[in-house]
Amino acid sequence: MTTESKEMYLSDQALGALMMSLQKSLLEQSDIVPTLKDFKFRLSNDGLMVMNPPLVKMKEDLGGSEQEMDK
Repeated sequence: MTTESKEMYLSDQALGALMMSLQKSLLEQSDIVPTLKDFKFRLSNDGLMVMNPPLVKMKEDLGGSEQEMDK
């Protein structure tokens, strides 16, 4: 029995999913590990793809004025 290993790489989509997971974790001040453990991968011609990327919901900031946002 041979143990042949095949190198795999993350696609741009998978890297984006990883970065979105990090952003969500930082914004929510939550642990990133459960999100990463739940990733489902599929191998494509571009590399590994994440089939269930995280959703990041942003709340609109109503507190700032237009001038403050221009700075």
